Amino acid sequence: MQNLKDKIDRLARALGKAPEKNDEYIDYKTLRKQYEQQANAEVSQLQQRTKKERISALHGRSDLNPKWTFANLVEDSDDVIEAVSIARSFIAAHDDAAWRQAGSHMMLFYGDYGRGKSHIAGAIAHQLIDQFEITVLYRQLSTLLEMRYFSYDFSAQDNISQKFREANQELLDVDLLILDEVCVNETVLKKNTQSWLGNLLRQRLVNKKNCILITNHNLAELEHALGRYCFESIKEYDTYKVRFSGPSRREGLIPEPAESQDVTPRYQPNQVR
Repeated sequence: MQNLKDKIDRLARALGKAPEKNDEYIDYKTLRKQYEQQANAEVSQLQQRTKKERISALHGRSDLNPKWTFANLVEDSDDVIEAVSIARSFIAAHDDAAWRQAGSHMMLFYGDYGRGKSHIAGAIAHQLIDQFEITVLYRQLSTLLEMRYFSYDFSAQDNISQKFREANQELLDVDLLILDEVCVNETVLKKNTQSWLGNLLRQRLVNKKNCILITNHNLAELEHALGRYCFESIKEYDTYKVRFSGPSRREGLIPEPAESQDVTPRYQPNQVR
């Protein structure tokens, strides 16, 4: 007959734990605590590995440029410094569950080409994915409109209509939608396009989903280009306007003359009126 000590030693060897040196007796309570600690450590490692896999998948589905991070951003002008400050406040607010459930929020980035609008929007998205596992989707509006236009070709053999319906549903469901190049090279969108975009924004508003819109227009031009119905949809959000007026960050471009030094107040919700 095996005594209790022999049974414990045998169990320890079966679980890959060497017996204590000098065959020192280990009571059941101590042994159980050791195994629980080992099991908890293994569970923690599995959870961390699973979280990394989830975050990697979220980054992959977002279509974000991997270089759009705060680490790669040069804060070389007042407008970028101000935008980064607002961006970090927006990210930090996600730690408050009440804020996340209170309503829908929209950041409106506007300014000329190459000012860093898309980069900062992407940096926000990357950090939200890493910290809070927020689902993000980055899309250029012109690409969506092309897909929408071709979805009406009922003779097409590439199932474009079904692809657009799936894409449209994804636009509705994702936690943070980034729409870039809004109304690029467009003086005014067609009426049915204005309605589609306005409805998209209103449905996201009802479902408490956040948006970032990026445009090269100023606000007056953007209101005209989007049309009143669509622009009113934007005004329903808690809106934050962020104007980019500094120098272009793109290499090889000729610097433009300095713009008038407007004093832009600190951004507050519902600035779009």
